[in-house]
Amino acid sequence: MPVAESTAGETRGPGSVEMALSVNGVSHALDLEPRVSLLDALREHLALTGAKKGCDQGTCGACTVWVDGRRVLACLTLAVTCEGREVTTIEGLAEGDELHPMQRAFLEHDAFQCGYCTPGQIMSAVALLAEGHAGSDSEIAEWMSGNICRCAAYPHIRSAVREVRDRKTGQ
Repeated sequence: MPVAESTAGETRGPGSVEMALSVNGVSHALDLEPRVSLLDALREHLALTGAKKGCDQGTCGACTVWVDGRRVLACLTLAVTCEGREVTTIEGLAEGDELHPMQRAFLEHDAFQCGYCTPGQIMSAVALLAEGHAGSDSEIAEWMSGNICRCAAYPHIRSAVREVRDRKTGQ
């Protein structure tokens, strides 16, 4: 039976454990087995289906969310390790009915085709701007390389990132 360590360093499991997850600024009480991934906790227990289950192996980036402002692959992250941290999903990016500038830019630049990878792409794009990794198209491509788009919308994605970058810097 799997066991997991909480952020406090205590061993928990092997049965289900009570935990509190803060997601998009809202605290949720959950009763989960320690082996439940953050992705499954979000999708199956909190009905937050924006993060997608693509490869379920950490390869495609469709499940990208933020934990304490840092990009993580939710399929490879145990939910129990996020206790005491702030999880942000694509659902928490907009301010009410007002889309985040990156969400608007993706729409304006048609930076998606099938749209399956779009939530993870947007979460990574916002993060790479905050990290200062959008100086050139090659830098954007490098820092977005963990997010795969099978439709090959990469030029449009880079265009959307550039637009938000340039609006922030006033160019």
